[in-house]
Amino acid sequence: MSEEILINVTPPETRVAVIENGILQELIIERTRQRGLVGNIYKGEVCRVLPGMQAAFVDIGLPRAAFLHLSDLSSKELEKKGSENIEHYLYEGQHIVVQVVKDPIGSKGARLTTEISIPSRYQVYMPYANNSGVSHRIECEEERARLKACLDAFRQEHNCGGFIARTAAECVEEPVLIADMTFLLKLWGAISAKIAGAKAKQFIHKDLPLSIRTLRDLYKEGIDRVRVDSTETYHRLVEFAEVFVPEIVPVIEHYTGECPVFEIYNVESEIQKALDRKVKLKSGGHLVFDQTEAMTTVDVNTGGYVSGRNLEETIFKTNLEAAQAISRQLRLRNLGGIIIIDFIDMQSDEHKRQVLQALERHLEKDHAKTKITEVSVLGLVEMTRKRTRESLEHILCEPCKACGGRGVLKTPETVCLEIFREIIREVRQYKVKQLLVLASNEVVEMLLDEEADMLAELEAFLGVQIKFRAEAEYNQEQYDVVLL
Repeated sequence: MSEEILINVTPPETRVAVIENGILQELIIERTRQRGLVGNIYKGEVCRVLPGMQAAFVDIGLPRAAFLHLSDLSSKELEKKGSENIEHYLYEGQHIVVQVVKDPIGSKGARLTTEISIPSRYQVYMPYANNSGVSHRIECEEERARLKACLDAFRQEHNCGGFIARTAAECVEEPVLIADMTFLLKLWGAISAKIAGAKAKQFIHKDLPLSIRTLRDLYKEGIDRVRVDSTETYHRLVEFAEVFVPEIVPVIEHYTGECPVFEIYNVESEIQKALDRKVKLKSGGHLVFDQTEAMTTVDVNTGGYVSGRNLEETIFKTNLEAAQAISRQLRLRNLGGIIIIDFIDMQSDEHKRQVLQALERHLEKDHAKTKITEVSVLGLVEMTRKRTRESLEHILCEPCKACGGRGVLKTPETVCLEIFREIIREVRQYKVKQLLVLASNEVVEMLLDEEADMLAELEAFLGVQIKFRAEAEYNQEQYDVVLL
């Protein structure tokens, strides 16, 4: 399997595309004006404690107060007091050092933790932790034991916090791991000095820009090339790699082709498709994605797919193809939270098991943590996917000003009847003899054509003269009734 990472850099934004076998699998966008806050460290001030929720709101200098739950306090704090009451840890006006773990999403503020973590290529340093660990993705028990012993020996020697060995640390030689941990200790020393002199609601530390985080977090063995179309960013990536991951310097490539780097694998068109509700399957079936405030639903349909020996086989094959497409779309659209998948009903328990296994297998490539339930009696699969940043739709789009985000508009006939009712209310309240109705062109045309008889009856019944004027800037639901 061939894998590439494409990095497109312009002054307003940086975009990273992960390509597997020539197909876009993941897209990360970071805009200069809306750069994500995950990983940022602040000295915050507790502005409200909520005992009923076992949480607190913390002012870190953002427009909305951030949210800190009892479970997000550092393990050292929780072990020290051993209480399950948030009031035993926090009080209003208290100054605390916090780190953002989830960006503000919609109307919700950022999610915080006091368990500070500083990531590098091979480890994550947690200065307030009491122990070390190894990524669950490293399955070899001997390798896990080797890494754990290395981390514990370093901790004991330097009397410092805890480390977590990342997946990239697998099979890495001990001197390289020690050099990485030494760098993290120096970085934390510089951050600690800033914390000591900082005031409340003050920013302390920012994570690396997206282009460099890509090398740190997304690069793995087997990736053929990392192409970047910016000269300045290319040099920064090479400098970072030479210091921290010298083995990947040869795969970093400065792309200078005339064709935009995102056009190599039709990334731009794939982005447009990822904003559509409907996703076509090769078999003729399709998926329908609906993203709401509470959850995301995915509906699987057979469409025109009728091949196969019988209906059950057709449904089974469609669901298998859907499982692969859904896992890709979740990564590409960056959908998180609760996700409900409505597979086509299957009679065979073996088919249900195979579809669920296929979904789990395809989700193994996902960097975000996922949890899947069994297929219910209704054919539904409930799952969760960890959400740390806005979805692709929320980054690139905004609610429709015409429909208010509903996705539908009232018909011209519905609006005409609303106008009739509004006219009756106005005439009875103000006893006028003449009215002017301002509405969209579609509504005015219907009033003067299909609803002309009803309009004439209304004028005769109320004893008023009604004039109309089409407004080009009005959407189909907008109208005004003006007294003359």
